[in-house]
Amino acid sequence: MSKTSRTTVTVPSSAQKGSIIEIRAIAQHDMESGFRYTEGGKSIPRDIIRLFICSYNNVEVFRADFYPGIGANPLIIFTTIATESGTIECKWSGDDGYEASSQARITVS
Repeated sequence: MSKTSRTTVTVPSSAQKGSIIEIRAIAQHDMESGFRYTEGGKSIPRDIIRLFICSYNNVEVFRADFYPGIGANPLIIFTTIATESGTIECKWSGDDGYEASSQARITVS
């Protein structure tokens, strides 16, 4: 079953060429570790985001693997260098067919 969630990517709207820019990405996803049980003793299946990839003009600039210890609604903050105007795209994928993506534009001068 494929499911999606609300995602947000925040980047500066403009930057000087060669400057360091901060990228913030968040996915609203109720993570489930797979280690908990219902009141009736039934195991709750794992449901986590497994992979995060960020591309800048179709070139991968950041990647992260997630594991059951990750909390709900993971916020990822990292930096890269502003090289040219274009699109920053972040993609999340996970258990049970989960996929989500979000894009932001940046103008480099």
